Amino acid sequence: MTTSQATAEVFMTALRALPRKEREAVLARIASAPDLREDLLDLALIAQRRGEPSRPLRKYLAEKSR
Repeated sequence: MTTSQATAEVFMTALRALPRKEREAVLARIASAPDLREDLLDLALIAQRRGEPSRPLRKYLAEKSR
């Protein structure tokens, strides 16, 4: 486990241990910060599209330029 993964695990454990109202307050605060909200949306999109087939960037650019 990397240092980043360990840190994330500590934060997740602490977040899960909070009572529901406090957990909701933390998540609302994260969602209200524009930079963090954008990060969350990016991560959600990546997770949602993870199973989609991929293609090389050069192939996409070649198709786009037609």
